[in-house]
Amino acid sequence: MSGDTPSSAPFDRPRIGVGVVVWSDDRVLLIQRGKSPGKGEWSLPGGSQELGETLFEAAAREVLEETGLTVRPAAILTAVDNIVRDPDGAIAYHYTIIDVLAELVGGEVTPGDDAQDARWANLAEMKQLVAWPQTREVIERSRLDRAQKLAAPVQGAAESL
Repeated sequence: MSGDTPSSAPFDRPRIGVGVVVWSDDRVLLIQRGKSPGKGEWSLPGGSQELGETLFEAAAREVLEETGLTVRPAAILTAVDNIVRDPDGAIAYHYTIIDVLAELVGGEVTPGDDAQDARWANLAEMKQLVAWPQTREVIERSRLDRAQKLAAPVQGAAESL
């Protein structure tokens, strides 16, 4: 995620962010960011965790606000750091982003809040849209993990035949 220089003072400590991976069949949910950092870039829905809010509550809220979809967070996938420096080398942004896998509950994709756009994308489309390598890696890792779980035989299924 590239960064636009913020108008406020530099960060004095990292902030916790959440990114949410939501699948519908072979398509992943993406948003086009509506504000810095990374304004205009395609990414996972997500944002800052609020005081008094659990990580999973933040994940569900951010997806609803940015896409209109209701999701049920299911697991923590990984964490990545997004550290952006201004032209003078000072820290402009520092987020530790915890990526969460969530199950789609319902709704229709409608961009809202901080998203310029929102859409489902297959893997080829995702690779063309998403510029930040860490986001592509998280999505790919999630896809492979999901495929492995879907292909795994159900425990006890052979015994019941």
